[in-house]
Amino acid sequence: MESPASSRPPVAIIASDQEWSSRSIKSILASNGYAALITYTGRQTLEQALSTGADLLLIDQGLPDMTGPEVCRALRSDPRVSASTPILMTSAGKTSRAERLEALAAGAWDVVALPFDAEELLSRLDSYVRAKLDSDRLAEEGMVDPVTGLYNLRGMMRRARELGSDAYRHGRALACVALAPQLNGSETPGAADDAALWLAVRRMAKVLRESGRVSDAIGRVRMGEFVVIASSTDAGKALRLAQRLQSTAESAADEGDVGGLCVLAGYDAVSDFRTAGVQPAALLAGATAALRQSQQDPNGVTIHRYAGQRDTTQSLNSHPGI
Repeated sequence: MESPASSRPPVAIIASDQEWSSRSIKSILASNGYAALITYTGRQTLEQALSTGADLLLIDQGLPDMTGPEVCRALRSDPRVSASTPILMTSAGKTSRAERLEALAAGAWDVVALPFDAEELLSRLDSYVRAKLDSDRLAEEGMVDPVTGLYNLRGMMRRARELGSDAYRHGRALACVALAPQLNGSETPGAADDAALWLAVRRMAKVLRESGRVSDAIGRVRMGEFVVIASSTDAGKALRLAQRLQSTAESAADEGDVGGLCVLAGYDAVSDFRTAGVQPAALLAGATAALRQSQQDPNGVTIHRYAGQRDTTQSLNSHPGI
């Protein structure tokens, strides 16, 4: 199968401890353009699915350490796994109605009984994977982050230009606040392999959606980092904005199931964007640099203002800070 969205072959994971059947499926997929991997346990399947960005998963109903539906539910609950990723449950023999309903309720798209018709299965899988890759391509070309519902990097760049143009026309203040949730004791804020931190990221996104101003642009620009471009906001207001969002996010985590969460922040602002002679990207870069200070501060100061030199020639397309 040739991917309509990229030149790489689609990645398929075959999860089964039945050596003969898994190798048989791998042989069929590999000869039809897939990069096929075999996993033997539920835990190994979850790790490989996240590390490879799998485009297709075929999961046996009875793995040694987890059931197929348990693996499927774990994948569907992880924001790093696209909702468009096809997951199929496989079974050595005919399945009961209850088993099929359980698999579908867990998030499987289909249930395949072995042995199967190879040509029919390939036709079905190709349709599923083509739809998944098309969905991925549209998400990349769009402006919204599918995980959080906030702007993605592309969307933030466009909104930064719009807000910068408005601030320039009216001689208004403009600020950028960068925030990152961090679990106490974590040495790598935003680490993609930390499931607890991903829960904190989703909680942070919810807080930003509910607490942000309509006039501001809010987005997720890295795995665990968010930025807010705030119009008519000088340095003093930017600090208060960072403090408010920090306090709201940490309080929400205390009330929920994310324990020990702290939110680090950095900000940059100009009181008159017209006379400041900077690009919006420079403010984003400054806020990101200030966030790095907060992450590395030996005294535990959680909010910093950018105090360095700005590159007044920096364009949005060459912004290095995100």
